[in-house]
Amino acid sequence: MPIDIETLLAAPPIEWDSSWTQRDVMLYHLGIGAGVPATDPRELRYVYEEDLVVLPTFGTIPGFMPIDRFDQLPGFDIDLRMLVHADHTLQLHGSLPTSATAVSRCQPSAVYDKRSGAMAVFEITTEVDGEVLITNTMSAFIKGEGDFGGDGGPRPERVRAPKRDADAVVHAPTLEQQALLYRLSGDYNPLHVDPEFAAVGGFDRPILHGMCTFGSAGKAAVDTVLDGDGSAVRSFSARFSGVVMPGDTLVHSLWREGDEVIVESAVNGSTVLKQAKLTLT
Repeated sequence: MPIDIETLLAAPPIEWDSSWTQRDVMLYHLGIGAGVPATDPRELRYVYEEDLVVLPTFGTIPGFMPIDRFDQLPGFDIDLRMLVHADHTLQLHGSLPTSATAVSRCQPSAVYDKRSGAMAVFEITTEVDGEVLITNTMSAFIKGEGDFGGDGGPRPERVRAPKRDADAVVHAPTLEQQALLYRLSGDYNPLHVDPEFAAVGGFDRPILHGMCTFGSAGKAAVDTVLDGDGSAVRSFSARFSGVVMPGDTLVHSLWREGDEVIVESAVNGSTVLKQAKLTLT
């Protein structure tokens, strides 16, 4: 097995400068579909430095682990083309500023045996002014690296949509070049731009980033159920369950349940984001 679990989990964290500026915030917002209609004051606040606000899902950007950094992890000798982002949890420990000097650290925390593959879990913390402001927990499924006799991992929490009509349904069209735009926020995985690389993974063409769908869903929740108040969000977790192609229209169904917002996202009736919820202050 190319993953040496003992070596991987004992390795010191990878650290990098994850500072950001207003430009990074605006570029990310454009990458997840903000700015439509271009003259809407509610959209302009995401893409115009005058009274700029930060969507909570921007917290995934300073805490994002680029695919080339996985090569730096001792004991993690895998074919990166076989790595799939399985689920993600974002936790915010305070409000996100429009710019900050920050440092992020990634620490592998577990490797589970899922039979058809291995599930590696990484915790990434981002500090601003010496305090942890953001925690991202990423689970990466590595195809073909399972069945090694290891622990299958804990049973995931079940998040169920209420048995009633959604409080809001948001149709979010994506652009044919959406992946090309989103990748400029730091996810340069060739799977999202290179047709030959995508073909190795079994795709007809490059696919949209799962974290772009994650961001689009978070924006839909903030804009509708939370009436534009992103500061109310303390965490957002979701599982990626399907493929989105650039140009697809995402349909986000949202339910407000007390201090939570339940989310399901689909394309052409097929779920692509499930087990998703935002927790609120």
